[in-house]
Amino acid sequence: MKENIKELYKKYKEIINYLIFGVLATVVSLVTKYILLFTILDASNATQLQISVIISWIAAVTFAYFTNRTFVFESKNEQRLKEFVSFICGRIITLLLEMFVMWFFVTFLKLDSDFYVVIFTLVAQALVIIGNYVISKLFIFKKNKNN
Repeated sequence: MKENIKELYKKYKEIINYLIFGVLATVVSLVTKYILLFTILDASNATQLQISVIISWIAAVTFAYFTNRTFVFESKNEQRLKEFVSFICGRIITLLLEMFVMWFFVTFLKLDSDFYVVIFTLVAQALVIIGNYVISKLFIFKKNKNN
């Protein structure tokens, strides 16, 4: 049994690690966002809602870059600044997706109760996790002869 688990982990290491660190990055994002929205910011205020999204995004992306580089994709790229900038650009795409989801449901449709804020944050996070993996795998941490 133990050997089977090791084999499965070895076979799917990248995906498993991505999911683990993706969940942890999501936790960083959600905790940051909820602390902001349920203490000093108001989700029914469109500007404050977007501020909470941006601040939570910065915290999660910083965490995600270092964990993805080290534990998920095991990047050996020596051009770290270029890699980091590419990572940030990829994450900006999914940030815009998250901002749109939150704006559409919470602001435009006025589903701004605490319950809906939680639900649509989770929906947005699921879309972001999938998008981030695809962008990272195909464009940022892609394996090549030099990496």
